[in-house]
Amino acid sequence: MGERNGRTTGTAGPLAEGDRTDSATEAFVAHRNLLFTVAYEMLGSAADAEDVLQETWMRWAGVALDTVRDQRAYLVRITTRQALGRLRALRRRRESYVGAWLPEPLLTTPDVAEDVELADSVSMAMLLVLETLGPTERAVFVLREVFGLEYDEIAEAVDRRPAAVRQIAHRARAHVAARRPRGAVSPAETREALEAFERAVRTGDLQSLLDILAPDVVLLGDGGGVVQAVLHPVVGAGPVAELVGGLGRFGAAASLRPAQVNGCPALILRLDGEIDTVMAVRVDDGLVTGLYAVRNPVKLSRVERATALRRR
Repeated sequence: MGERNGRTTGTAGPLAEGDRTDSATEAFVAHRNLLFTVAYEMLGSAADAEDVLQETWMRWAGVALDTVRDQRAYLVRITTRQALGRLRALRRRRESYVGAWLPEPLLTTPDVAEDVELADSVSMAMLLVLETLGPTERAVFVLREVFGLEYDEIAEAVDRRPAAVRQIAHRARAHVAARRPRGAVSPAETREALEAFERAVRTGDLQSLLDILAPDVVLLGDGGGVVQAVLHPVVGAGPVAELVGGLGRFGAAASLRPAQVNGCPALILRLDGEIDTVMAVRVDDGLVTGLYAVRNPVKLSRVERATALRRR
């Protein structure tokens, strides 16, 4: 029996067309959340990840399933290849993006936050670090460090030799380690910091904001040139407190609610019932060290209902 690219050749007869379609659909649906997570971690965009899944399905629907040895691996391979092509195109578009580009925020279910590795990998802070990797490096890092694929599986997905993939993984690991956010924070510590930050924002209490913000806190804003947002990073507790303290001035027209976004704490600001801003919050040592304020309306559709993410 011979094998190549996750397929196996044998003597079994072909599946009937209806059975093949049903089996293809069943396999795709079973792994869909995993495939979406792979695509999203590579692209930082839910809309583009959904497009990749559509492309993956079209290719998967044409595969002779009785030749596929490992359906999960085969689907991940298709998804990775489609995401790589799209990522290269997105890189060129993001070079002309107005202001800071931030990942598209996802309202996530509680189980994502409970999976520390998954929550870290989809956090705004980590996705921005992944943006500093080249496309192939990003694919290798995500598949190896987040999803635990073997080097030979990754080699098939990125069209490289396993030895080359090992070298790419080593470089990518070192690159990310030098830039990744600080270590994990306990849920209780994060919850207390978020509650204190929310109270300070609601009341516009400048001193309370200064007390909860780290001295070197950084705020990034993304309006995409569509709505007003800071065009450059705002650094330091004083400037950030002045900026976010103004959110409490919207009065009865505004509502501020805590949420889990990309597996991490966040605040969602609504004006007259419509989502205006999603602000993801990074907490370290009991203080807010990072704020990621997404206002671009194009990016706010995935915070109305939770998105399921999976590593397995």
